Parts: sequence; structure tokens; C-alpha cells
Amino acid sequence: MEFTKAAKGLKGQLAVPGDKSISHRAVMLGSIASGNTEIHHFLQGADCLSTISCFRRMGVEIENRGNMVFVHGKGMRGLSAPSGMLDCGNSGTTMRLMSGILAAQPFPSTLTGDASIQKRPMKRIMEPLTQMGAHILSLRENGCAPLRIKPGKLHGIHYHTPVASAQVKSAILLAGLYGDSPTKVTEPALSRNHTELMLRHFGAEITSEGVTAALMPAKELYGIKVDVPGDISSAAYFIAAALMVPGSEVLIRNVGVNPTRDGMIRVCQAMGADLTLENVRSREAEPMADLLVRHSSLKGVEIGGEIIPALIDELPMIAAMACAAQGTTVIKDAAELKVKESNRIRIMVENLSAMGADIRETEDGMIIEGGHPLHGASVDSHLDHRIAMTFAVTALIADGVTTIKDADCVRISYPGFYQDLSRLLEG
Repeated sequence: MEFTKAAKGLKGQLAVPGDKSISHRAVMLGSIASGNTEIHHFLQGADCLSTISCFRRMGVEIENRGNMVFVHGKGMRGLSAPSGMLDCGNSGTTMRLMSGILAAQPFPSTLTGDASIQKRPMKRIMEPLTQMGAHILSLRENGCAPLRIKPGKLHGIHYHTPVASAQVKSAILLAGLYGDSPTKVTEPALSRNHTELMLRHFGAEITSEGVTAALMPAKELYGIKVDVPGDISSAAYFIAAALMVPGSEVLIRNVGVNPTRDGMIRVCQAMGADLTLENVRSREAEPMADLLVRHSSLKGVEIGGEIIPALIDELPMIAAMACAAQGTTVIKDAAELKVKESNRIRIMVENLSAMGADIRETEDGMIIEGGHPLHGASVDSHLDHRIAMTFAVTALIADGVTTIKDADCVRISYPGFYQDLSRLLEG
């Protein structure tokens, strides 16, 4: 797919699709709750549809009505043994979180996915779940999917995660629902806390203090109504486009601004962005706001430490933004980028270099010298949705034509991305 430099700024307003993380969790908890769960503004991306498919395979009736998903909960012990493997597609969230639930079921299960997911590290959940009494193994004995899970009696543990990972934390907490004693998870820095907030609303007894979440075993969860805020990771591309393209002014409505996810906003403000939060409010303890973004002169910053978990998915876009900023931007403490859908550090360096950027790879991030004009190039998304969207936006400030290989992989998280971007460009 080809993209060219924007002839004029982005103008208008939009509402981005529902938050991917929250959509996944609402289906999972709704499936093991008693009663019905209504999920409004559900993300109709391929990853979240993989979660629906897996729970349907385990006997859960789920009505997908488009913007609203209706889950007829089976209760904590009502899931049925699936026939054949459970296919998680490209979704690491589906595989890792569902492993926590399946570890406690009275039936065996096997989780698989596409070629990308079969390369992503699963030992990070296998080890704590095994400590809890789960029987989980990698069929290829390489710490990756397919994963085979057999019935096991679970007990609570206090696990200190080596990396701040919401998926690891969530897998442990979901298994902890079925434990015979309390479960605690302590992280080196606080990762996104959607699981903790949602568990509380489904009726679980869970507390959070600093970087530690503590959960009591549950006898039952109860279906609720979930209003999913707009995904800040999807909004990030329009924030960046409006900041970088001269003449832009964009209003992005109903964006989730959870403090464990708002690193993009904090970094943009540090870079000198004209970015205002309007109409701030809260639903189910998930804060949301309308974001008004105008073209700005950006400056380089250093990004590292505790803010990294709050913007891990936005770092590719931030790296591209740094090319349009004056001065040096340093991204560090972000080695986790290497084990996402692709090695996002290496791919960002390769693709931005091809466009004329002054960027170099480090062991745990990137160093970008801003202010160098970019030119169009042929870039490879490596079937990574965040890479594809990043370069569709970066092309707007590059002279000439930019061609993105496998650009349609955006369907994983944002099927209507290119249409929304075109509409804002047309003003």
C-alpha cells in the first residue's frame, strides 16, 4: 500500500475503536462470570475476535452485535472441554491470559496461534503458573506455543515478576481466582492495571498497593455492563500525525487515559506538544477524555524507567515522532520491544534509516537525532499492526512515496485505520 506526504494538515474529529486490552478482559471475565455481561464499544479487531472464538469453543454463548457484545456467562466452573486446539491467532493477550484460566479447569487444553505467536516467549507465564500447581508445557520444548495445559489444583503464591508485564500479572491473577489461598503479584514497575480494575467490578476481592496486587480466591464472579473507552494505543497515531503535520488540528473523543497507559500523553507534553485533555470523566474506574491536538514544534527527550510500561505499544510511533523533533531523543529500558509481534527496535531502526532518519539501535532501545528530512521508501511491516500504522503516519512528513508491505495487518487492532486517516486528511 502506498502513502505520500500530506498536502495539508489533518482536520476534524474522530472516535477511535474500543480499547484492545479492556475488550479482551471483558470477554474473558464475562465468560467465567454468572449472569450476563454487556460490552459496549467492543473492539472488532482480529485479536479480540480470537478471544471470542476461543471461549465459544468452550461452550460460552457470545452474541457479537457489532458495537455491543453480549456474553452469557457460564460461571467460574462452567467452561466445557474444547474439541481440538484453541487458536489464539496473533494475540499474545488471548494466549497468556487464557492460560491462567485454563490452568484451573478440570479438562486438558492446547493453545496455538499463527507463526508470529509461536515465536513469542511463554516461559514468563509458564513458570509462575507452574509454581501455582499448574501443569503447562511447551509442545516444542522451546518455551513457546503450542502450549499444553492439563488439570491441576492451584494454590496462591507471591510472585515477583522480572519484567513489568500486564499479561504476566493478569495470567497469575486469573489463575489466583481458583487458588486455595491468596495470590500476590509484585512488579518492578506498575504495568497497565485493567485486569485489577475489572476484576473488582466483576466482584473479586482484590487490592492494589504500589506495584503489588493482592487477590483473594473467588467463589463466583457476576456479570456487569462494561463501557470500553477508546484505545489510547490507537489514538497515538492520530496524536502523532496532528503534532507532526503542519496545519493540523484534531479532536479525538472518548480516549482511555488510565494513568498506567497515558505515557504517550506525558511524553508528548514533555516534547512540547499542544495537547489538551477535555471533558475528563470516569466509567468503571477507567478514566477517559477528549484529546485536542494541534501541530507543534517538538523537541527531543529521554524516555526510560517507570514510564516505559505505560507506553510500550506507542514507542514505535514515538520513535518516528522523534525524527520530526529538534535535538536528540533517547529511548531506553525498552528491551521488551524485541519480543512483541516483531522485534520492534530492529524494525524501526531499519525502516526509519531507509527513510533517511539518523537513528541507531541500542541494547534496550534507540537513539534518534531529530531534524533530518525524511524521504519515501519501501518499508516492511513484518505483519506487525503497530509498525504498519506507524509508517502510514510517518509517510505524511516524508517527501515522495512510501510503500508499506503487508499494510493490511492493521486489522489486528484497528480495521478502519486507513479510512479514518484519509477522512482527517480530507478535512
